[in-house]
Amino acid sequence: MEERTAKPLPQNPYNPHAWIAGCPEIGEGTWIGAFTLIDGLGGLKIGKGCDISCGAQILSHSTERRCVTARRYPRIDYRPTEIGDHVFVGANAVIQKGCKIGAHCVIGAGAVVLEGTEIPAYSLVVGVPARVVRDIREEAGQWSREDER
Repeated sequence: MEERTAKPLPQNPYNPHAWIAGCPEIGEGTWIGAFTLIDGLGGLKIGKGCDISCGAQILSHSTERRCVTARRYPRIDYRPTEIGDHVFVGANAVIQKGCKIGAHCVIGAGAVVLEGTEIPAYSLVVGVPARVVRDIREEAGQWSREDER
């Protein structure tokens, strides 16, 4: 039996325990937690000041159709994904290919944002499949003023 050895993750400037594939555009001040998958193979833009929590997956490609057709569908499907500035992505959330997440959103822990979904700015998004539950613009304004008290 052939012995297999684990290969180290490719190095990245964000977290030694995150997997970053391709060449995503990642804005200044963005933090990426451990055990995340950042898939830039199909085009990925993450804005500035985002926090991507541990275990999150942000995708821009899928082999779904190729797999379920026993490779009769020969291609990998790619679709660019965009995340606006100052977005919080909770632990183990999944953002599938082709999504557009507006600025100042909260993607709740464990949420699954389905392929091609567009989320307006200042949205709280939760669930499987993910859905917008409310606008957080007023709350974000209050949070911004808390240090002034």
